[in-house]
Amino acid sequence: MEKEKEHTSLGLNLEDYLYEAQNCTGQRACLFIDLNYLQGTDFSFRCPVWQKEQLSAYGAMGKCKLTSDLLTGKIDFSNPTIREIAFKDLMCGSCDAACKRNLDLEPLLLIESLRAKLVELGYGPLPEHKPISDNIEKSNNRYGQDQNKRMDWLPSSVKPVPKADILYFAGCRACFKNTEIAAATANIFTAAKAEFMVLPDEPCCGHYLSTTGQIEKARKIFEKNLQLIRETGAKTVVFSCADCFKTIKVDYPKLLGFSTFDLGFEVKHITEMADEWVQAGRLQLDKRVDMKVTYTDACNLGRMSDPWIPWEGTRGHFGRLNPPRTVRRGLHGVYEPPRDLLKAIPGIELVEMVRHHENAWCCGNHGGVKEAYPEFSVWTASERLREAATTGAEAIITACSGCKENFTDASQDGMKVYDITEIMAMAIGK
Repeated sequence: MEKEKEHTSLGLNLEDYLYEAQNCTGQRACLFIDLNYLQGTDFSFRCPVWQKEQLSAYGAMGKCKLTSDLLTGKIDFSNPTIREIAFKDLMCGSCDAACKRNLDLEPLLLIESLRAKLVELGYGPLPEHKPISDNIEKSNNRYGQDQNKRMDWLPSSVKPVPKADILYFAGCRACFKNTEIAAATANIFTAAKAEFMVLPDEPCCGHYLSTTGQIEKARKIFEKNLQLIRETGAKTVVFSCADCFKTIKVDYPKLLGFSTFDLGFEVKHITEMADEWVQAGRLQLDKRVDMKVTYTDACNLGRMSDPWIPWEGTRGHFGRLNPPRTVRRGLHGVYEPPRDLLKAIPGIELVEMVRHHENAWCCGNHGGVKEAYPEFSVWTASERLREAATTGAEAIITACSGCKENFTDASQDGMKVYDITEIMAMAIGK
């Protein structure tokens, strides 16, 4: 006789993931990269926090067990160890992509929901998260800087227009810290003769709030920002920041209750746009850049950026869902455009690390971990740089300002760190 059906949905309600919590098979795929990519024991792990701590509780399997015990009352949410386990997770989605190779469980949504529950109960976010959260709420940027200076990065030779089909959303890091990324992106637009507009008072996308479990604060910012973007009339919103890209493409629909395809505009990373322009002959990357490089897939540009499609229904016998739902497996991220662009540049030699595409190792600068656990964050980046060094590359290329920041902080053995927009700017002579 079929088990009584239970209503469930995708979202950030922890109770909806009791099935995940109780039905993790413990096969440990969440700890190791796909076996087809293994080249030995080194660089075989995919979960940074589990590799560093060497305790099952820190892996996705452990968090499933903890969540089961929390939801069934066997342990209490006030336990400080629960808080550390939840907030030391990089939220990089690697365990999620691995689990879905064989199962259709949702470990990442479970972990996100656990954080949200801890915040709801007053056990989160961590004290180290508060300064950035306060900056976002008070100043509309993560650094607490004067918003009137947000567009100071614009090169004098580049002139955005008041109205265009393309809106460039630069993000807090590129506006205030890594301004070379925003400037390079603007020069790419100019080289492709693509008119674009900006938001002079561009707001923080709210990524930091949502990834640290501050869901209600994030939702308010998401609603306000979405209205602001829609009012521009832009047909395409382009990002150089992987965090902003994923947040608006995935998290806005997730928290506001609709599909990515109903945003009202197309979401693209600058590498996607530039790749289209190169293929169409509209953008010329013809200046030599003599360099052997390796490319690191940013979590939010790669496996985390599959479109969001909401779902609710019932779960019956053996977990059967009615109606069936589309599963985000991390296979539809932005993987090839950055590689195609690097290969198109004369003089660039691109070599791959062991862990790439959906198996890529996180840079360590995600989920509020850099602020709360800085030593672990830098260790994670150092592991990736060590992997990059084994390829013989002289530079590691990313398409995420957060990655660039953390790799720069952990830089070792002379490994150069570039955002891909900087390499493209070199190739167009800027």
